[in-house]
Amino acid sequence: MAFHIFSLLFYAFAALYLNVSAVELAWNGHTTLESVTPSPFLPYYVPPGAKSYDSASPLVKYSGKWTERFSTAYIGKSLRDTVQDGASISFTFSGTGIEWFGNCQPCHGVADVYIDGQLIQTVDTYGDTKLKQQRIFWSFGLECQRHTIKIIKRPGPDCPVSLDALVVTLCVAPQLSPASSPTTPLLLSEVDPAEKWTLEQIGSTGVSAMQLAIISPTLALIIDKVEHNPLTIGGHPAWAALYDLDTHAVTPLSMLSNSFCAGGSFLGNGTLVNVGGNPVVDDNTSAADFGDLNGLQSVRLFKPDSSADKCEMYENPDRIRMASPRWYNTVIRISDGSAMILGGSKKGGWMNNATVNNPTVEYFPPKSIQGSNGLPIPLPFLDDTLNSNLFPIAFALPDGTIFIAANNNATIYDWKANTERRLPPIPNGVRVTYPMTGCGIMLPLSPANNYEPQILICGGSAIDDTKPGYEISSQDPASAQCSRITLTDAGIAAGWEVDEMPVPRIMPDMVLLPTGDVLIVNGGKSGISGYGNVIDQVGASNADKPALTPVLYTPSAPLGQRFSSYGMPTSEIPRLYHSVATLTPNGSVMIAGSNPNLDRSEVEYGTEYRVEWLSPPYMTKPRPRIVHGSSQLDFGQTMVFTVQLPPGPVDLSAVTVVLMDFGFITHAVHANCRFVYLEVTISANGTQLTLTGPPNGEVYPPGPGWLFFVVGGIPSTAHHLMIGDGKGPEVDEAALKNVLENTNPDQYEESKSTGEDE
Repeated sequence: MAFHIFSLLFYAFAALYLNVSAVELAWNGHTTLESVTPSPFLPYYVPPGAKSYDSASPLVKYSGKWTERFSTAYIGKSLRDTVQDGASISFTFSGTGIEWFGNCQPCHGVADVYIDGQLIQTVDTYGDTKLKQQRIFWSFGLECQRHTIKIIKRPGPDCPVSLDALVVTLCVAPQLSPASSPTTPLLLSEVDPAEKWTLEQIGSTGVSAMQLAIISPTLALIIDKVEHNPLTIGGHPAWAALYDLDTHAVTPLSMLSNSFCAGGSFLGNGTLVNVGGNPVVDDNTSAADFGDLNGLQSVRLFKPDSSADKCEMYENPDRIRMASPRWYNTVIRISDGSAMILGGSKKGGWMNNATVNNPTVEYFPPKSIQGSNGLPIPLPFLDDTLNSNLFPIAFALPDGTIFIAANNNATIYDWKANTERRLPPIPNGVRVTYPMTGCGIMLPLSPANNYEPQILICGGSAIDDTKPGYEISSQDPASAQCSRITLTDAGIAAGWEVDEMPVPRIMPDMVLLPTGDVLIVNGGKSGISGYGNVIDQVGASNADKPALTPVLYTPSAPLGQRFSSYGMPTSEIPRLYHSVATLTPNGSVMIAGSNPNLDRSEVEYGTEYRVEWLSPPYMTKPRPRIVHGSSQLDFGQTMVFTVQLPPGPVDLSAVTVVLMDFGFITHAVHANCRFVYLEVTISANGTQLTLTGPPNGEVYPPGPGWLFFVVGGIPSTAHHLMIGDGKGPEVDEAALKNVLENTNPDQYEESKSTGEDE
């Protein structure tokens, strides 16, 4: 790229309004007096469904010598600390979680934390600077019963360990209705073991998983909105993290702007671009606290690295920003390796409308098309699809055009000519984009039929999108409809083919598997997306009746026989608004998230940090291996990979190689998810695999990919590689300059640039 990505510089709080010219600016979003008064965004927070106990509470039992200190900077204006080795705190509580808050400072000691007599963690309360009201320890997911936490200072230097407060997550009785009961047709004990799927709960995301992308063979990137997550960085709660797929460890990632409801895509050189977001509107997470937290025009760049501690997010709104504010936008990688940014709203809200609609397309890096010179290009389709048209479903088609669905309509957009071809409407009035959220996927592309594209869209709602929230209920039924269309002249003339899922789903996630099947998970059977907008809310959720049993869709099966939950386990975790799911390199499916709340909540349906791993039956069978292969494959290039077949007889005619993009997942949008069969031959002894790269960037846009070697329906672990020449997209310097000259950074932005020319 034409700019260099410098290390992030973290500046002091900014509370200075900037004079701006009369260009369209993102809405700052302040709603209370407190939100314009700087106050530290501290980790201490008592979410709904939790209770705080001050250090002075008589329920907290101290052993040894503890000193009580008083200050308005402490929770409840008091704190206790000790420098005595072996001094302890004991606290008995009833609940499912416990958090310990205190000071972290340069001279602070180490303590052992026990729960119910078992050593859980040894905690070092050291901090580089003097930090108060810090979350020192937390444990969630405990059994709903009485527990005792004991904190014991370990021997060491005369440095204190402190207690400011303890926060208990109270027990909340599940509110799952009979409609949320399992849909598995058989008990798992009756299932053929060879066809049994497994579901495990392992790991915690640390930040709520609103956005998810696999960035390397060992790391997943998780992005949330600004809120009081348990994971901390720089003395305040984190809203992004790197999740280690092998160890399940999480590493907080520093972010500058609010990424609430942003979109994302990898570029042609493997850099992840994350764009848009929202202002911060809650009084304790305000833009005044950190300078510019307004994410509406933000462009965040992330260059993946194999080591979590070397990864960082780069932002510099003075030099890199969108030309217009966007909330709930979709981002896809196109044939030249750049990102197309579609639609969204000009400010945060709920249902889109003509006042705030952003019915345009822009690109990153900016490019000039049809005289736009980098500025947004009007797309009439996004005007015609109001009101339920946020987070449009979009895929780059193998002829270079773009499929877009919004509300209950669809179009094919030729981005080079800036023209549209409208498609038949989605049948039966089913709306498929936010807040009537369904999910779309492009089915596998194959050279056998000249990469004929088919689109599958499942779930959503037939609710009238002109209704106000007070006329919509969380109990209104979602849609079970799946609509499928072939994007050829004959297929478009035939229109959408309609099928029905076993149960309705709003906000489903659809995951392409290396077998060519589609897994459908998550979502609710009633209501719509969002929180705090409709009647009959459950907690703050606009949706109810979680769909807890996955379903498998087999594209090649006859109509009416494509869905099955045979061998599928049923989860106990509701996954509603702000849930995600993705295929991982080993072939399992990572499921995380669910947070239909403004901030962290512990009431139904509360903020969910637990991770589930759904493993198809092939995970327990002998699997083929890619032993060695290149890390880069250019278009049309032929290469030889060393492979290993599974033991036993193998039909070499049943060997395939699949190139996949796992995509960027948020709000049921699986942007860039892609599955392309490659042309392959295999040696007679089964050790040499000769494959040819996709023919061009239209069939597979240049960028990162994952290769699966599939034998008899059993895939290998994925091989990570770059498709194309590995270079970044071309930068149109004139268009970039024009964007910067005709837009301004968001309000509250004080320059965070290095001062150097980038």
